[in-house]
Amino acid sequence: MSAPRLAPEHQSNWLRTISAVLWSFVGLRQRSESQQDIEKLNPFHVIGVAIGAALLFVLGLIALVNWVVVQPMGL
Repeated sequence: MSAPRLAPEHQSNWLRTISAVLWSFVGLRQRSESQQDIEKLNPFHVIGVAIGAALLFVLGLIALVNWVVVQPMGL
């Protein structure tokens, strides 16, 4: 048995959700695009993607700080 494939519209909704969340993290978004997102995107998906992106961001910062601290001082 193969895994069910997502419909192209369903995939585009997830990509649109990820795009909207990433643009909101940056803070650059046109008002018209923001309004379209509010009308078309599922708020539970937006919240889930935002929590996941924030978690990845924090873990990335922790990994970067640990990597910098471990590096030898060689000036």
